Amino acid sequence: QVQLVESGGGSVQTGGSLRLFCAASGYIDSRYSMGWFRQAPGKEREGVAAIDSDGTTSYTDSVKGRFTISQENAKKTLYLQMNSLKPEDTAMYYCAAEGPRRYGLGVSALASRWYSYWGQGTQVTVSS
Repeated sequence: QVQLVESGGGSVQTGGSLRLFCAASGYIDSRYSMGWFRQAPGKEREGVAAIDSDGTTSYTDSVKGRFTISQENAKKTLYLQMNSLKPEDTAMYYCAAEGPRRYGLGVSALASRWYSYWGQGTQVTVSS
């Protein structure tokens, strides 16, 4: 079993920055694919950024150049650095993990249906 706990959310103004953290416990190692997802009220859950089991990173188009996903300690800690935040980034942000995997998720790394383990989420609010 894998447990995920997010932190680092908060309220910022447009153009501000936040860094989200995801602490993973249980049986997890570098063979896991991990991602950040977000869900705004009335909208579907969206894949934001992912780091695959082979280390490949992917981002949804709306955050490219502004968000950076990273990990350390064999994916026991996952980060999402968010810069130049916009009101449309406002959402609950979730950390997710899937694995262990022999092969990465590839083009499916931003699809929530492939992930088995989820945290409870951390709220990010960006005001204009």
